[in-house]
Amino acid sequence: DLIVHVRDITHPETILQKATVLSVLKNLNIPRHLLDSIVEVHNKVDLIERYKPTEENALAISALHGHGLEELKQEIEKKILTATGKKILTINVNLEGPQLSWLYKEATVQEVEVMPEDGTARVKVIISSSAFSKYKNLFPN
Repeated sequence: DLIVHVRDITHPETILQKATVLSVLKNLNIPRHLLDSIVEVHNKVDLIERYKPTEENALAISALHGHGLEELKQEIEKKILTATGKKILTINVNLEGPQLSWLYKEATVQEVEVMPEDGTARVKVIISSSAFSKYKNLFPN
């Protein structure tokens, strides 16, 4: 669904390495949409004072120090959701009904926050549009 290209930005041949990787990917007949949506990651930015990527849409990180990792995670999540046609939603469910069980079967449940005072829960899920449409038809309230 996604290609993440991590480069050692301190390597003297980093530009050549990028060209080589792209050439290999093209020779493997990788679908064009994957090549167009590569997440370009520049690692080891902690070794270069005040590093700013010159390449458009490149993310600067330091795996050693954790710099930029949250932004990288968010970018990967965004692109995966786009590529798979899924979205992240928070749905309120009645715990006495079958909704929660259905969500566990048909979606990816990330969090469940139970509200014991009214017998409901807030459920954070990753779900496809078609599955969410089915959910709304099965459980209109």
